[in-house]
Amino acid sequence: MGAETLVKNGEAKAPLILGLQPAALIDHVARVDWSLLHQIPGERGGSIPVEIKELEHILSELKRHILASIDEPSPMKTMAGGSVANTIRGLSSGFGVNGGMIGAYGDDEQGQLFVSNMDISGVNISRLRRKNGPTAQCVCLVDAYGNRTMRPCLSTAVKVQGDELTKDDFSGSKVTDERCSLGFSFIRLPDYFGHYFPMSYAEYALFIVLGSWFCFRLDGVYLSLQWLVMRYGIFNLEVIQAAIRIAKQEFLFVSLDLASFEMVRNFREPLVRLLESGDIDLCFANEDEATELLRGEENADPEAALGYLSKYCRWAVVTLGANGCIAKHGQEIVRVPAIGEAKAVDATGAGDLFASGFLYGLIKGLSLEDCCKVGSCSGGAVTRSLGGEVTLENWQWMYKQMQIKGLLLPEIQN
Repeated sequence: MGAETLVKNGEAKAPLILGLQPAALIDHVARVDWSLLHQIPGERGGSIPVEIKELEHILSELKRHILASIDEPSPMKTMAGGSVANTIRGLSSGFGVNGGMIGAYGDDEQGQLFVSNMDISGVNISRLRRKNGPTAQCVCLVDAYGNRTMRPCLSTAVKVQGDELTKDDFSGSKVTDERCSLGFSFIRLPDYFGHYFPMSYAEYALFIVLGSWFCFRLDGVYLSLQWLVMRYGIFNLEVIQAAIRIAKQEFLFVSLDLASFEMVRNFREPLVRLLESGDIDLCFANEDEATELLRGEENADPEAALGYLSKYCRWAVVTLGANGCIAKHGQEIVRVPAIGEAKAVDATGAGDLFASGFLYGLIKGLSLEDCCKVGSCSGGAVTRSLGGEVTLENWQWMYKQMQIKGLLLPEIQN
């Protein structure tokens, strides 16, 4: 059997935000003691690929190193994972934003688990391909302080290739629109004009070009344009580049996460070329990744990295852990503190869910500062339990924090 495409949940509405994760991934998340972390090669806190035998060895050792916790009845969780999947699932399940995934999963138990988890969360999975072979897995080891160390096994896993991507993968509501028999595209400018106004396709193209200059913002309201969300990875560079080419042809915004400090350190040159191409509209980096990006420069602090990223990206964000985040859009720079009441059990997915909140803010037309505040709330919510999936209880916690801060609440509230 070759690749099969799924058609299940979320088909009524085209995704507003698409996530490209070439290989579906299953996370095995556990709180462990220091002795296990000492046995594993590589720096703590990062993400280094391992072979299947190493992954199986780590999983076999987990039971002897589990840290008990009264807050976590289950010592280990297994769930759909991957940075992009975490972000898209968060947007769909917690913010009510139509999200979809592009990628491939294997014909095994892990593949079915990935598909089921994403489908139940409301994610459009029609762009996922089923292929012969194993699904990628990752073990996420969380220490007593909530810091996570990841070891993914990707080498033998199935994934979507660049030449498999088509325009159909990126089709959807680039702007909330309806077609009529006269060949006009009726563009609705959400919550601003409150009505449809017709444009010819030529006018529509000009509208897109002019909008790029004004960052698609009219009097504080961003138009509901489609986004493509990706994570940097040298082994996925070919499919990333193919996806960007099609995305730009289809007038999508592109968001890129810098993945890990090891990925930036070891494969900095291709990343720099990608960033300086001007095709990345929004870039997320954590403090370690930002430092690695400017390694060797006289000034390599997060503020300098933010300045560098903002030269090529419309929006640039550097998250600073307990110190919050800094962000820049045009000439505007904001610094937002971390949410004070979050109890960090596990940092897995913190940056991914920050991205969910930030993107929600962008498509709702919030200010740069409020986008960061929403991201702080959603990023804080996921750290309150194991794994990169926010629990129902913690979504409620997030809504409460957003309400306290006077932020726009999602129409859907779990």
